[in-house]
Amino acid sequence: METLRTPDARFADLPGFPWEPRYATTSDGLRMALLDEGPRDAPVVLLLHGEPTWSYLYREMVPGLLEGGFRVVAPDLIGFGRSDKPLHESDHSYAAHVEWLRSVLFEAAPDALDLRDVVLFCQDWGGLLGLRLVAEHGDRFRAVCASNTGLPDGSVPMGEQWQQFRAFVEATPDLPVGFLVTSGCADGLTDAEAAAYDAPFPDASYKAGPRVMPSLIPQSPDDPAAPAQRAAWEALERFDKPFLCAFSDGDPITKGADQQLLARVPGTKGQPHTTIAGASHFVQEDRGEELGRVLADWVGTF
Repeated sequence: METLRTPDARFADLPGFPWEPRYATTSDGLRMALLDEGPRDAPVVLLLHGEPTWSYLYREMVPGLLEGGFRVVAPDLIGFGRSDKPLHESDHSYAAHVEWLRSVLFEAAPDALDLRDVVLFCQDWGGLLGLRLVAEHGDRFRAVCASNTGLPDGSVPMGEQWQQFRAFVEATPDLPVGFLVTSGCADGLTDAEAAAYDAPFPDASYKAGPRVMPSLIPQSPDDPAAPAQRAAWEALERFDKPFLCAFSDGDPITKGADQQLLARVPGTKGQPHTTIAGASHFVQEDRGEELGRVLADWVGTF
């Protein structure tokens, strides 16, 4: 597999992001970058980002979680952030992304994390991947908080807003990543913040990950990823550990996806589900501090 690695200089002096990365190796030899802060023996909060962001997305949530006494782990998905970037779109698959995360987070290899008793927070593709990990390795998790995400299996068509996004991505080889993230925020971004989302991608050759991700979401029941999605739903329908929904009130992409989670995951019963007001798709940008407090306060109840 041919890969690219973004020069470290691209990540110098990022606004509001003082943390240095840790690196781990996936089962097939790719380098994954992680934010890994807080005491190693503290309860773990795992923050999974989506498309086309990276762990920079969580900069407003991390300080409050650290103050709450947690160990905070936020990987950069392969193809994003400081992680290695496969050169060809064909190197990416739904199953590959699940495996890349699994091998780094759960294996006991020298530079892997071997995490246990994890509280997962997931948004966008962070949920598409994180909920698969929960379904397939439920014993590793203590609780889940889902925001603006879901687990599509091809049985229900994606909405019109998502279809428009996919069409734009397919028609735009050199994706304007900072612009896309800005467009998904109710309050917009500063130029410096938008540039931080462009930083991982010096040119279009680095962008195979962002370009291909929409096409990996199952669009029909016979999609290659659909059987694993259906199996994951069967497991989630038995998942009775605490499961919180904290969706925003202004995301046209995932509006209503929380209802499926609430209806099918038994762990959602009796939880203090909340709606984050005044936020769009990237709720971590719009209301990051508030979301961090919601998560920390909730975990403190069990």
